[in-house]
Amino acid sequence: MKFSWHGHACVQLQTLDGTKIIIDPFINGNPYSDLDVESVVTDYIILTHGHEDHVGDALAIARNNEATIIAVVELADHLASIDVKTHGMNIGGSFNFPFGTVKLTPAIHSSSYDGHYMGLAAGVIVDDVSSTIYHAGDTARFTDMSLIGPVTAAFLPIGDNFTMGIRDALHAAQLIQSELYIPIHYNTFPVIEQNPYEFTNMLHDNRGLVPEIGEIIEL
Repeated sequence: MKFSWHGHACVQLQTLDGTKIIIDPFINGNPYSDLDVESVVTDYIILTHGHEDHVGDALAIARNNEATIIAVVELADHLASIDVKTHGMNIGGSFNFPFGTVKLTPAIHSSSYDGHYMGLAAGVIVDDVSSTIYHAGDTARFTDMSLIGPVTAAFLPIGDNFTMGIRDALHAAQLIQSELYIPIHYNTFPVIEQNPYEFTNMLHDNRGLVPEIGEIIEL
C-alpha cells in the first residue's frame, strides 16, 4: 500500500490492486492542502465522522468520480439522500471490498453535519493484504486502543483541544501495535498548533514519521 498526507486528517491511499482511496478529504479551507478538488481521482472516500473539516469536499469528489463514500451509517444515509453512492457501516463492523477490508473502530469524539447528529465518530482500519493502516480519526486516548493492531502504520491526531494532544498520543502509541506512527490533525487552526517532531522524537526505535505534504510513501 502507498499513502500520502495532505494536511489536517486527509490521507490518500493506493492499495495493492491500484484502488485509490481518500480519507477525510478536507481540501477547500485547509491551508496545508496541496490538492485541487476537481483534480482528485479516487474510487472510494472514507469519512471518520461528520464534522466539516473531515467531510470537507467529499460530495464534490464523490460526484466527480462516481466514488462510493464509506462512513458510519447515519452519516452515509444522510449523504445518500443528497444523491451520492454510500456504504454505511458501524463501529466494530468490517466489510470486504474488492480492494481489501475496511473496519470501523471506536473513537471518542462527537459527530454532526448540517446541524444534525450523525451517529458515532469512528476510526478506520484498511487492510489490502500487503499492509494495514489505522486512521484514528478525531479521538481522545482510550485504553481499548490496545486492541487495535497489529498494523503497519497508525495515523494519530496530536492537535489537542478537539482531540488528544502529544502526551496522550504518545501513550496511545504505546497501546497500539504499529510499525510506524504518523501525526495528523495539527496546525490547521491556531487552537491546534503543535510541533509534530515533539511527538515523533519521543517515540522509540525511530518509529515516528512526519511526511511532507503530498509525499508518496510505500509501506
